[in-house]
Formats: sequence, structure tokens, C-alpha cells
Amino acid sequence: MTTLELRKNFYNERNKGSLQVQQYTVRKGDTLYAIAFRAGLDVRKLAGLNNISSPYIIYPGQIIKLKLPPNQSRPVSTAAAKTSAAKKPSSQIKSNSSVKSPKPVAPKKQTEYVQTTTNNKVTKPPIKLPNTALVQWQWPVKGKIVSGFSYQEQGNKGIDITGVEGSRVNAAASGQVVYAGNALRGYGNLIIIKHNDDYLSAYAHNRKLLVQERQMVSAGQQIAEMGKTDATDVRLHFEIRYRGGSVDPMKYLPRR
Repeated sequence: MTTLELRKNFYNERNKGSLQVQQYTVRKGDTLYAIAFRAGLDVRKLAGLNNISSPYIIYPGQIIKLKLPPNQSRPVSTAAAKTSAAKKPSSQIKSNSSVKSPKPVAPKKQTEYVQTTTNNKVTKPPIKLPNTALVQWQWPVKGKIVSGFSYQEQGNKGIDITGVEGSRVNAAASGQVVYAGNALRGYGNLIIIKHNDDYLSAYAHNRKLLVQERQMVSAGQQIAEMGKTDATDVRLHFEIRYRGGSVDPMKYLPRR
């Protein structure tokens, strides 16, 4: 099998693991961040859609809505909102409104990355993102880049870096671990770190995970050992997500 065919297999497995359904039933080991990651959604939008408040605790068997029904244009109708508002104190209404009504900019960004078609058309480059000075990025591993980011609908949503099995995988920036497991198809042993309200990073195919969910990590801290789970060779698949949408890591990582 050629290198190109191997890469396509990687992407196909990851894309098959993405969620393109109306709703999802929570399984053991799931987190809302992991579900949002698979669906290409901002976790705040997903939480608002399901009336789940921070810290986003979910349970096996729980039904998570990923999309609004075709006949419903928004989570709560105007009439229902008025009725609900009449029954709630104004302070509670103000608090809930921030959850149920995400900033309009988030869905606009997400539609550029969520895989809703199966063709191979190249999407337009994303709109220029805001200053990321608050997140100090660094390379998660040392090694050669064997596959770069793709703007194609079914292309690579991160970069792939080769290395020696068992070598260090480091946090690319400080943050909190919001997922550590192997439930996401095509990613193997995966870690997802939340850096702020907008940015996440993901580290896939690890041999061993060295951190746990909810753990705080610092930039450069070892979080895993490089491996080849759900891959045919040793590599780190690294992604950066902005409000749920995949962005090119090379635009954030420092020049080597």
C-alpha cells in the first residue's frame, strides 16, 4: 500500500468517526468536549442546545441533540421564551440567555469546517482569526511532518508528525485536559486540552496517556508517549480547534 493510500485511510477512519446525525446517545467514557469535537461544534453551542451548564456533566444513555429538528430554526420559540421568562427571576433569565444564545460568530466559523458533504471540493481558507497572543503555542513533538493540514472536506484536519515510539508528547500550550481516552474512531489513544474558551488542541495515536481528565497541564509538560494506536506507523496526529472548527496548526506553531 502506498503512503498516499495510507494517509487516505487515516482520514477516512477519522471522518467516519465524525458525528453527522441529529442526536447522539452518550456512551461510557464520553465527555461533552469529545462529542463536540467529533461533531465539529463549539462545546458552548452544544451545551446551550441541550441546556447543559458548566462543568458539562453528562451520563451514559443521555440523548445529546447535535442539530435542531428541520422544522425548528432555533432552540426556543419566541412564545416559549416569553412564557419561560414570565416564570423565572430576571437574574436567572440573564444567566440562561448566555447559554442558550451563543455568539453569532461561532456558527459562522463552524460551517467552514463541519463535514456536511462527501465531495472533494476544496473549501475556502478560513476568515482571519483574532489575535492568539493569550495562547503561547509550542511544538508538541520533535519530528518530520509527513502530512499537512487540508482544506478539503474529507482531508486532514491537522498535521501528522513522525517520531520514535515511546518518545515524549508534550502539551502545546497550558490548559486543562477535557478528554483522555480511546473512544473516538480513527484517533487511537487521544488527549484533548482546553486552552481557553475558544481554543482546543488534540493529540492522537499515543502509546500511553500520562494525564487524566480535568487535570491542569503546563506548556511543554509531557502528557503522553508517542505510538501508533489506530495507525500503521508511529506518529502524532495534532489538531488545533477554534470554536469547534479545525484550523491549520502551522499558522500557530512557531517556526522551526
